[in-house]
Amino acid sequence: MEQSIKDKFDSYPVEAQSVLIQLRELIITVAKESEVGPLEESLKWGEPSYKAKGGSAVRIDWKAKFPNKCFVFFQCQTRLIETFKELYGSVFSYDGKRAIVLDLSQEIPTRELKHCISLSLRYHKLKRLPLLGA
Repeated sequence: MEQSIKDKFDSYPVEAQSVLIQLRELIITVAKESEVGPLEESLKWGEPSYKAKGGSAVRIDWKAKFPNKCFVFFQCQTRLIETFKELYGSVFSYDGKRAIVLDLSQEIPTRELKHCISLSLRYHKLKRLPLLGA
């Protein structure tokens, strides 16, 4: 992990930091399992961002304005959130077409979130398929 990314994780409140590190590990695991090739980790808009060649970026963050929430951001110009809503409905809370919102006090629906992340990391290969090939 680059120092700038480590510094970003260190800047989060402890409870949020724990969840965000778990999300980072989940994204890295999904990238390996999905065989998308090298995963680029960087800061985009000040948020940890993860992108694979042929995919759409996944960003994660915590916002002081919503202290009990973490966000998994997806490109709002894609069909990703629309597809997630169709597949998983009320399993997640959403912020428009841009994010899955996770409550820090609740268990992360890991199986479903892994699928969403996988669809994003492979998006450009799937975007023409109904429900992204899900």
